[in-house]
Amino acid sequence: MGQHEKINYVEFPARDMDLARVFFKTVFDWSFVEYGPEYCAFSNAGIDGGFFKSDLNVSTEKGSALIVFYSENLEQTQAKIEKAGGVIIKPVFSFPGGRRFHFADPNENEYAVWSDV
Repeated sequence: MGQHEKINYVEFPARDMDLARVFFKTVFDWSFVEYGPEYCAFSNAGIDGGFFKSDLNVSTEKGSALIVFYSENLEQTQAKIEKAGGVIIKPVFSFPGGRRFHFADPNENEYAVWSDV
């Protein structure tokens, strides 16, 4: 059951559902449940959500919200992302409180990873 008036679920577009599942399972160990060829739900991500079939993608340049992951080892997470087919679109940079980088998944959706160490 969700918490009243709190963010409960998030959905992302994906041109290729198989690429999304493989990438996020490989890098972040997400679990998936299929709901037909145009939707799959994920869990084990900090918040549950899903991918829907779409030719669109999310990026901060288009004004999209940015999903930010936390990592205890930024360089190790970056290496996993690149090995799984992700592309670094903003290299590691410092900001008050830590460091982060932005990446695109194989469906070209933008995300970020930050660390306070």
